[in-house]
Amino acid sequence: MNVAVLKVTDSKEPRVPFIPEHAKKLAQSGANVLIESGMGASINIADQEYIDAGCQIVAKRSELLEKGELILGLSRPDSSDIKQMKSGAIYCGILDPFFNQKTVEDLAAQNISTLCLEMIPRSTRAQKMDVLSSQASLAGYVAVILAAEKLDKIFPMMMTPAGTLKPARVFIIGAGVAGLQAIATAKRLGARVEAFDTRPVVKEEVQSLGAKFIEIDLGETGQTKDGYAKALTQEQIAKQKEGMAKVCAHSDVVITTAQLFGRKAPLIVTSDMIKNMAPGSVIVDLAVETGGNVEGSKAGEPVTVNGVSIMGIANLPGHVAVHASQMVSSNLYNLISEYWDKETKAFKLKVDDEIIQGCLITHNKEITNPLLKERYQ
Repeated sequence: MNVAVLKVTDSKEPRVPFIPEHAKKLAQSGANVLIESGMGASINIADQEYIDAGCQIVAKRSELLEKGELILGLSRPDSSDIKQMKSGAIYCGILDPFFNQKTVEDLAAQNISTLCLEMIPRSTRAQKMDVLSSQASLAGYVAVILAAEKLDKIFPMMMTPAGTLKPARVFIIGAGVAGLQAIATAKRLGARVEAFDTRPVVKEEVQSLGAKFIEIDLGETGQTKDGYAKALTQEQIAKQKEGMAKVCAHSDVVITTAQLFGRKAPLIVTSDMIKNMAPGSVIVDLAVETGGNVEGSKAGEPVTVNGVSIMGIANLPGHVAVHASQMVSSNLYNLISEYWDKETKAFKLKVDDEIIQGCLITHNKEITNPLLKERYQ
C-alpha cells in the first residue's frame, strides 16, 4: 500500500506530520512510504534520514497525491490538493472540520474517506492516538514559558541579600489537558498557582499538582462523555465571571484554556476584569484561534490594555516543533498500526469499529459524521 506523507505548505507552521522513527516502522510493516521532498526541513530532518528509514522521496506533490492510497497530512489539504487525490483514497490529518465545511465537502465529492484526528474518541483504547491531548499538553507548557518571559517579575520566591522576593501568582482558568500542564509547569517554576474549572471532578487533579482550586458555586455543571466541559447558562457565566474577577485582580499571570469542542470559545475574561489587574500583569489566551477567552485578544498580535499584556498566540505547540511533531507522528502511527493488516500489508478501514466511527467524517462520497451534518445544515 502506498502511504504518502505531505509536506506542510504554511510557512508559519513548523511542525511536520511524520518523523523517520515512525516511517521506518511503517516501512518495515510492508508499506511503501512516500515522503514529499523537504518535508522535515523545518525541524532539521533531512530527506536522507527518511531514505535511510526505508522511504522513497517524491519531489512532485502532484505525483505524491496521485499515488497515495493512504495520505497523511498535518493540516487540511487545499482544494487543488484534493482534486489530485485518487477516488477511494484515505486522507488522515488535522482538519478543524467544524470551521472548514468546504474542505470536508470537497473531500466527500472526491470520494475520499477522511479520518479526522481531532474526532478520535477520548477512550482508553484511543488514548495513544489522541492528537488533541498531545498537542494541548505542549500548549499548556509553552503558555507558561512565554508568560514567564513576558512578566517583569520572577516566578519563584527568592531569598536575597536585599530581602525576600515573593513568588508570582499565576491563575489558570480551565483544568483540562492544557490547563493541568500549565499548572504543573508554573509550579515547577516556583509560582503560587491557583486554578478554576467548571467541572468539580478535576479538583483533586489540580490539588495533586500543588495548586489551589478556586471554588465558585455555579450550581449544576459537569462534563460531556468525552471529558469536555459542558456549556454554562448565562446566569452561571455571570457568577463565574464575578468569582474569577477577584482572583484575576491579584494575579500576575492569567492563562485561559477554556474551549468547547466544535464551538466558539466562551468569553471569560472581560475588559472590566482586565482593568482591575495591575499594570505589568500578563494574560495568555490559549483559545484565541477559536474565538478567544479574553476580550480584546488577537491571534498572533500582542495587545496591551491599561498596562496589562494580552498574548493571543496562535499555534503554541509550534514553538516546540520537534516534540510536537514527534507526538503527532506517534498519534498517526498508532492509528495506522491499530488497523494495519499484516497479510495484505495495507490499512484496513473498519467502518464498524468505534474509533473509526468516531473519526471517519467522509466516506462513499458522503459526509458521515452526524455532528458535522447537523452543523452544516
